[in-house]
Amino acid sequence: MHTPHNSPLQGNDLGVHLPFQVWRDACNLENERFRKRKESIRKFPMSSHTVTLTYPMIFLAVFANQLCLPVPAVLFLMTAGALVASGSLHLSSVILVGVVGSLLADYAWFVLGRWQGFRVVRALCSFSMDGQHCSVRARRFFARRGLPGLMFAKFIPGLDGLMPPLAGALNVATVLFLLFDAVGALLWSSGYCFLGYWFADRLDIVAEVLSRIGGVLAVMIGGILCYFIWRAFELVRIMRQLRLRVVSPKLLYQNLKAGKRVAALDLLEVEGQENAKLIPGIPGAARISPAPLRSSARISVPPDVQIVLYCSSPNQITSARTALALRRKGISNVWLLQGGLKAWRELGLPVTTNLSSPAQVAAQFGIELPETKRQAKGNAVGS
Repeated sequence: MHTPHNSPLQGNDLGVHLPFQVWRDACNLENERFRKRKESIRKFPMSSHTVTLTYPMIFLAVFANQLCLPVPAVLFLMTAGALVASGSLHLSSVILVGVVGSLLADYAWFVLGRWQGFRVVRALCSFSMDGQHCSVRARRFFARRGLPGLMFAKFIPGLDGLMPPLAGALNVATVLFLLFDAVGALLWSSGYCFLGYWFADRLDIVAEVLSRIGGVLAVMIGGILCYFIWRAFELVRIMRQLRLRVVSPKLLYQNLKAGKRVAALDLLEVEGQENAKLIPGIPGAARISPAPLRSSARISVPPDVQIVLYCSSPNQITSARTALALRRKGISNVWLLQGGLKAWRELGLPVTTNLSSPAQVAAQFGIELPETKRQAKGNAVGS
């Protein structure tokens, strides 16, 4: 009987097909694990703790969140991703709803920013603890990244709501804005949706924890909403309270020209200009950041000196908040320039880029400012 033996050709065939067979078996094993995991997710008892989530709910949550309302859209997207893994929702529909909701809200901010300019950015930043820093941060981010920054700005807290109105205020082309913003909305929606998809087998545990602390979350969200409402009413109250404490540009010009004891402070709200020395102001005024004026514990002003605050905003939001902070510190002789720097320039009154320093104004009128304190400490250390 002839005993079969391996020929060189058969040996080569075995050497070629063996790695392919190992790779195919590995793929089959991975597919089987994925199938079993998906079946286990489908059978996972989620109905005891989770609520029904529909496409309109996801759309409204994303839309409200992008309108800067305190709605946890990220939690909605992650929950929707987990429901996709269980077969309750479709992945493409969830992502589409998230993109559409985000894009519609961002386009509304974009149109409002183009219509009202930087007023929208200032209004949004006024709800933060330091509105000027918030505005400067957004402007610098846009200056560095440009329109491509819209693709990942949604992942940065504090910038996602400011970029669309800022793009509109800068007169960015509508088509380009919608293109980059749509890509950003797609990355944002799909990213959190996939995150919920991969952790779908832990959804019931998370839902149980959330059900226990649901009351705390509701109180926190309600507290945040009440805070925003309180800040809005506070700004309105400040403006009404200080409406009679204004000085016209002509009267301020006459008082400065006559050499009266009037200290003008330029609060410089320019949304992120890099070189502030090139921005003109009122001759004789001192340029100072409003944040130290509001936060410093010791600021002294002689009774015979009038403090006049002005900024670039005609609505005087920054000046009003600073004036209220100074009045709470016991400084009552604080006035606002009616119409701000814009009204001053519209009347053709002189401006200059050679402004006085806070130390010069402090020495001239005998007042104590935060900037002069830091300079005095620096000089003491240097000596």
